[in-house]
Amino acid sequence: MKYELYYWPEIQGRGEYVRLALEEAGAAYVDVARGPRGTAAMMKMMDAHEGTPPFAPPFLKAGKLVIGQTANILLYLGGRHALAPKSEAGQLWVHQLQLTITDLVVEIHDTHHPLGPSLYYEDQKPPAKKRTADFWGERVPKYLGYFEQLLRDNGGAYVTGRRLTYVDLSLFQIVAGLRYAFPKRMKAFETDIPGLVGLHDRVAARPNIKAYLESRRRIAFNEQGIFRRYRELDGQSTAE
Repeated sequence: MKYELYYWPEIQGRGEYVRLALEEAGAAYVDVARGPRGTAAMMKMMDAHEGTPPFAPPFLKAGKLVIGQTANILLYLGGRHALAPKSEAGQLWVHQLQLTITDLVVEIHDTHHPLGPSLYYEDQKPPAKKRTADFWGERVPKYLGYFEQLLRDNGGAYVTGRRLTYVDLSLFQIVAGLRYAFPKRMKAFETDIPGLVGLHDRVAARPNIKAYLESRRRIAFNEQGIFRRYRELDGQSTAE
């Protein structure tokens, strides 16, 4: 089966978690909105008044199925491409972990847009600074500490043990994104999460992921995505 992935063409965003799974699986797919008239085709599907129209991208077309929401897409792909355990209990467990990552992604976004995405960052700098301080003081240790503990308890190369799942791919993206958005803060924090740093490196070295990261298919981090680099939020003066 050749999948059709629908997501914004200029950013990694939430679609990147799906791209990483498709790339690791070696699955054939088209990143539709990055092609000619692809964004228009994506919007047309969201505007449909019959079937199961998605609320927002990313969504995946798999044959006659149209599947929305990142964690839901990964639940579907995981069972079909050996990126999740075979048992129902195992599949629900990694889905639960992915939903926790989804919560973390929202909190990362809200560091630079705490008052909402409709306002420019420049219109919410003071609350963004306050939100970021709390994020690094309380939320990052809570979230990443949780996944660090899972790695330690399971004693394997990956979160659930010896076999990689889509959750490991997503955690790779979290570490890479935080390094981009908050290089100074992340460098200081990485001594507390050696397991996740090692996980990031193991995922990056996997043949399919390595090839993807070196290809033009991998969109570079930029100032339009979830992970945005604002020097003042990273504990740096804009005069530096």
